[in-house]
Amino acid sequence: MAKSQWSFETAIGLSKALAKKEISAIELAEHAIARIERHDAKINAVCVRDFERARDAARAADAARARGENKPLLGSPLTVKESYNVAGLPTTWGIPAQKDFHPQEDALSITRVRDAGGVILAKTNVPLGLGDWQSYNDIYGTTNNPYDLTRTPGGSSGGSAAALAAGYGPLSLGSDIGGSLRVPAFHCGIYAHKPTFALVASRGHTPPPFPPLPIDRDMAVIGPMARCAADLSLLLDVIAGPDPLEAGKAYRLSLPPSRHDALKNFRVLVIDSDPVLPTCTVVRAAIEKLTNDLGKSGATIARQSSLWPDFAATSRLYMRMLLSFLAVGLPSEIYASAVAAAAGLPAEATSLQAERLRGVALSHRDWLLAEGERAQLRAQWRSLFESFDAVICPIMPTPAFPHDHSPEQEQRRINIDGKDYAYTDQLAWPGVATLPGLPATQIPLGLSPDGLPIGVQIVGPWLEDRTPLRLAELIEREFGGFTPPPAFDD
Repeated sequence: MAKSQWSFETAIGLSKALAKKEISAIELAEHAIARIERHDAKINAVCVRDFERARDAARAADAARARGENKPLLGSPLTVKESYNVAGLPTTWGIPAQKDFHPQEDALSITRVRDAGGVILAKTNVPLGLGDWQSYNDIYGTTNNPYDLTRTPGGSSGGSAAALAAGYGPLSLGSDIGGSLRVPAFHCGIYAHKPTFALVASRGHTPPPFPPLPIDRDMAVIGPMARCAADLSLLLDVIAGPDPLEAGKAYRLSLPPSRHDALKNFRVLVIDSDPVLPTCTVVRAAIEKLTNDLGKSGATIARQSSLWPDFAATSRLYMRMLLSFLAVGLPSEIYASAVAAAAGLPAEATSLQAERLRGVALSHRDWLLAEGERAQLRAQWRSLFESFDAVICPIMPTPAFPHDHSPEQEQRRINIDGKDYAYTDQLAWPGVATLPGLPATQIPLGLSPDGLPIGVQIVGPWLEDRTPLRLAELIEREFGGFTPPPAFDD
């Protein structure tokens, strides 16, 4: 089959082609649908198809364009994570007991995408309860990495990342609390942006069967995924903004511009590893190459700083606060068992695993004390961003690992340069941006010697999302970006 020019085109590129009438929205939709039908039996990124409504939306977009209308996503095909409410389609979060739950209305972000002219093709696969860096469940099965089908695509937005890498449209929507946007983007060689906390209203990104009420779930965000950096800003601008059902949050409507528009003007702190969770040789080498390239381009680079928050201390704090939040959904008997186990921990137990256990049992008093520590951490980051414009650091310690569906995540291990570490300790690097609520943009840095994607996250200042996004665009323009998976590059 001859290679198509449209399979890996960007959303911005497709918009220009649509405006020039080089292709129609219905032709783009049919092209993406054909790719899904041709390739997804191997990848299993798409778990719920909505092709007929997509075709209707594409025809409506063509008609709107013929009338002279122009919207940011008019006619652009895209996918969305299964966890978003889309009226008429199941929203299960991979939970078998919720397989028949069908919301009656779209999530607010889905409404905004539709209002912007987006053509929603399908929903993409997730892990059980969105709680893994793999994407498998008993309803929809296992999603595979397009670069190596024996490996994870990441999670929990793994279906979206795999869909983008395989050319199923140029955009997708995901979510993030433990790296669920950035980790699958890393493992599938694409771009993703974790927005500043509460920048994007998340109503309708709700665990079933709960009603879609306006709520900011601590540390959890929703955000854009794409194959190029500029497309992240395009989709973020569509979905960002306050929930009209809430008052007093108009600050979300306006973001300051990027601090700089040229690489030579950026002041960047680069952190490539830490003893708490080291990064492997190939990840460090990719970060080193990027660092050298940025230095040659005139950027001011620092490899260490006293302003960098203590990684061990903040990782422990993140584990406690994250598990305190996640433990709300635990069955009563599992919660009671965890509380009893936490009570038996000696005071000197300070491993990340011990802190996760403490987090499950965290009292409200202890959570408020932890919140005070987080306020101090945010102050540290504010001071850091007086001297630096961005921090470049890892998001995961290794490229995509083989599927591991053993039931107890705390018993799994991740091998880093020949040494085993606790699987769930991988939360540490995503927590760098998640705990203080900072924006972070994941960018690809090419492929490992084994042909697996490698990437890095760019962390920016509070509510200055456009700074890491712009730096991502400049890095892509100068040094390259997405590389299609060879087995699906048609």
